[in-house]
Amino acid sequence: MRQSEADDVAGGYGAEKVGAEKFGAEGYPAPYVSDSAAAARMRRAAVEMFARDGFGGTSTRQIAKHLNLSPAAMYPHYKSKEELLFAIAVDGHGQILAELRSVDAAASGDGPGPRLRAVVAAFAGWQARHHEHAKVVQYEMHALAPEHFRVVARMRRDTVAIIEGIVLEGIQSGDFTVDNPDDAVLAISSLCVDVCRWFPSRTHSDPDALGTAYADLVLRMVT
Repeated sequence: MRQSEADDVAGGYGAEKVGAEKFGAEGYPAPYVSDSAAAARMRRAAVEMFARDGFGGTSTRQIAKHLNLSPAAMYPHYKSKEELLFAIAVDGHGQILAELRSVDAAASGDGPGPRLRAVVAAFAGWQARHHEHAKVVQYEMHALAPEHFRVVARMRRDTVAIIEGIVLEGIQSGDFTVDNPDDAVLAISSLCVDVCRWFPSRTHSDPDALGTAYADLVLRMVT
């Protein structure tokens, strides 16, 4: 898959100050970048407000007011609104990566079909369950500083690579009938990521049920 496509499609995701010492073995800050209850509370409030009003329509002062804090109280945790967005993005992407890797590993002995089913159900389910967070992660990334965007883009590529690896394995084994694997991976990733745009709806309010339905659709797409 072309890098620009991979950057665009994976979803629905810093350290308060990113440096080499803050990165783990894979080059990412930990999914939860701070164990401070205050920092986590700030991220939750920002997710709610960014999802409702947009990153550009929300000020740090408004977030602080929502939390009954002074703007100065946020500075020790996040020195700018962009840094707060980066923390939210890495948090979300880190959660998704960890969940997809976990379910893929659990299904690793079952073949590409069950693996793809598990990964798609988890991916779509996460986007639904955390639709506000996913919406911010997906639609506000243009506001990140270039060095922060590169970190998130790498995490997105790694997310897409999980799906890509399963699709290629399924083609090689004969379990999947796919003419163009890049198109299949793009379609699967886009289907999952788009959930945050509309969930919940009149007909869909259960994240697990939606994940199962999407997994069934995707398997029919590739077999």
